[in-house]
Amino acid sequence: MRHEEDLHLLTGAYALDALTGDEYQAFTAHLERCASCAGEVAGFTATSARLAAAVAVPAPPHLKRQVLHHIDSVRQLPPRTRSGTPAKLTAVFTRKAGPFVVAASIAAATAFGGLSLWQHQQTEHARDQARQVSRQVQDITTVLAAPDARTVHGRTSTGAVTSVVASARQNKAVFVTTGLPAAPAGHTYQLWFDDHGTMRPAGLLQHDGAVLMHGGPSQARAVGLTLEPAGGSPQPTTSPLLLLPLPT
Repeated sequence: MRHEEDLHLLTGAYALDALTGDEYQAFTAHLERCASCAGEVAGFTATSARLAAAVAVPAPPHLKRQVLHHIDSVRQLPPRTRSGTPAKLTAVFTRKAGPFVVAASIAAATAFGGLSLWQHQQTEHARDQARQVSRQVQDITTVLAAPDARTVHGRTSTGAVTSVVASARQNKAVFVTTGLPAAPAGHTYQLWFDDHGTMRPAGLLQHDGAVLMHGGPSQARAVGLTLEPAGGSPQPTTSPLLLLPLPT
């Protein structure tokens, strides 16, 4: 059984349904009397739902249009017949039809092969995207569910609600925001670690959600957020929208 102060560390694990047995019962009872943990669980649950939805990668919007465009050029398969019949019919058809039809058949087969290759490439691209998103979700989940995870909350100057979840053992931090307006064209939001007065780039984001920050937070005392030109900057070029002290 965990001590009461240790139960505050289980909000991420509870939101991800990672608690069992006595640990689950103890935290459930603790949750009824701890408003701070209840707020963190609500935030983690909403974030995990958004991350789960992000794993589903839809087909590219132009895929249906391309398939319908090429479908008329692909010859349908002939009906199945008794063994030996297709070879005889093909021989007769080839002798009577001449080289023009043979060439047309080859062209159709080539077009079909090209379409199949294109579809295969699109499928592989979608799978690569899904695998990449899955890895990102796993990395974020690992920090949120870390036994030593610490969380701080804040608001940007624009009113967006933010949280930073940091794990000292993993030397990783996750930045979560809700209500952040989309970055203007030609700009991006950039995260920073404040290493006692020296700002260190920690990743980019365009909108709401959760992101694993680049680099470790062990030497940092705070996390910053600025609006920068697209691609980011080596040092902040605008006033911070947020400067949030890291949990100790």
